Amino acid sequence: MGIGYKTSWLAVPGAGSGEVADALGLAGRVAMDWETGTEAAYTRGVFVASPVDGWTLAHGRIHLDDGRDGDGPAILSWLGTLGGRFGDLQYFSTDRIGEYHAWARVEAGRVVRAYCYDGCTGDVPMRLGEPTGIERRLGVGQRGREECREDWSDAEWDDWHAGMPNEQHVMAIARDWGICPLDIPEGAHVDDGVHGFPPGVDHVS
Repeated sequence: MGIGYKTSWLAVPGAGSGEVADALGLAGRVAMDWETGTEAAYTRGVFVASPVDGWTLAHGRIHLDDGRDGDGPAILSWLGTLGGRFGDLQYFSTDRIGEYHAWARVEAGRVVRAYCYDGCTGDVPMRLGEPTGIERRLGVGQRGREECREDWSDAEWDDWHAGMPNEQHVMAIARDWGICPLDIPEGAHVDDGVHGFPPGVDHVS
């Protein structure tokens, strides 16, 4: 199993796995290889992989952004804090079951772009900054929850839904911005990464 669908992850350039684990405040750390660590983080905790092509990925299906709403001020504040430490980083989250898709970009310690679509509610609860070139090419990340939707025609609804992202769009954005976890070849991670638990998550079994 690898990092990809139905999870959330950070992509941090120029940082080691230990540095990222420190920034996330991970406790109960255990060294794990790529396959074991990514599989574990789909169940509990966070796995910070060893760097590939200058990027360090950290993912957790449940606990990466644990205790935050994932699409509002709390997540933006968290990303800003991490940006203050690393300067640049990226955040992605995708889950096809509820059609929940989000992405954010931090540059020089500031969140310059963030977008989230929640298909369960039909809402765009997070929309910050201008769409990047890849978003414009894909035709996503540009629409929000417009007013007067109760008066829309079927054609207007079809147009709105056509502009909403899916998991493939999230992967394409990640790829264009720097690194897509689906593209990491087997065997690229020579060194073990770190699996642990962020503050507030019980790591004692």
